[in-house]
Amino acid sequence: MTELVAKKIAVRARDTSLLEDVSLSLRPGELVAVLGPNGAGKTTMLRVLLGQQKVVAGSATIAGTPVADLSPAERARNLAYLPQRRPLAWPNTVRDIVALGRFAHGATLGRLGPVDRAAVRAAIEACDLVHLVDRHIDNLSGGELSRVHFARVIAAQTPLLIADEPVAELDPRHQLGIAQLIRNYVNDGGGALVVLHEIGLAARIADRLIWMKNGRIVADGSPRETMTEVRLEEIYGIRSRVGPDANGIDVRIDGVI
Repeated sequence: MTELVAKKIAVRARDTSLLEDVSLSLRPGELVAVLGPNGAGKTTMLRVLLGQQKVVAGSATIAGTPVADLSPAERARNLAYLPQRRPLAWPNTVRDIVALGRFAHGATLGRLGPVDRAAVRAAIEACDLVHLVDRHIDNLSGGELSRVHFARVIAAQTPLLIADEPVAELDPRHQLGIAQLIRNYVNDGGGALVVLHEIGLAARIADRLIWMKNGRIVADGSPRETMTEVRLEEIYGIRSRVGPDANGIDVRIDGVI
């Protein structure tokens, strides 16, 4: 099993502590949502897990190997990354953008082998993009473009996925659509670590919640264990009502403290 493990990570910028004593794990078959206010250290933590950020203490490993010791291609075959901002150099077709997910396996545009073509086709079908495969991406809606980027990620067929605010700037319908795609990826055997600001959505889709504040993890557990009115006040400074409903947990925000 390919497992991503961080142990006692510390990151500093000059005299400022960005992360302190951060430990977590991600394995196939679980969806982990990371919650916390702006400046909590979420993006810095993702950079450590991706091997893009130097640490002053601790370690991050994939299948027991330090992430920083892996080549970019090796990391990309084990851990797919969906960044918050996804600029593209040119308005290519949907099919070609999804095919970029196969580059870590040695494929190039116009030279996809049978395995690569099958992976691209499966990703396009999974993300409901069959009718858009020949459309150029500058002619897509925001929700359609988000599905294209997610299809590119799952075309890589990695055991693990990290996504940084994948539903930001989407309307509620498209937020739910992307959330379901992530849930399907996990149900099919992948492991996903997802940064979210949508508290209610996290409560509904995640198996575990990691709560961050001031560069530290303050809680790590199931939504039922960790999603409480007291914690929402502690982390975000908001008044809320939290209770069970037919979909798991219902969260209602009443106002700021």
